[in-house]
Amino acid sequence: QVQLVESGGGSVQAGGSLKLSCAYSGYTVNHAWVAWFRQAPGKEREGIAVTYIEGMRSHYADSMRGRFTISQDKTRKTVYLQMNNLAPEDTALYYCAAAPDASLTATDFHYWGQGTQVTVSS
Repeated sequence: QVQLVESGGGSVQAGGSLKLSCAYSGYTVNHAWVAWFRQAPGKEREGIAVTYIEGMRSHYADSMRGRFTISQDKTRKTVYLQMNNLAPEDTALYYCAAAPDASLTATDFHYWGQGTQVTVSS
């Protein structure tokens, strides 16, 4: 069973940066796509970016392209999300998740971490 643990969240001022980490274990090639999502209070969970553990393919939600960068270190079994020029509207609980195919739709993902909170103040 795939397990995912997020870390790196915190409080930052507008314009600042954070780098989130998602450590995965129990990985199988059947769930080789790992994505980052976020969910703000009262809003639906939205996909940010997804990457293929076995290769160099990544995809981004159009609205997230530019300020967010997904990357991975396979030796550390970790997927990262670099977030730059953060704004108060980026405040949310950030999750990583694993799926068998490339997707940014939450219902396609079978395994989820517990989330890490990001708070951006103005």
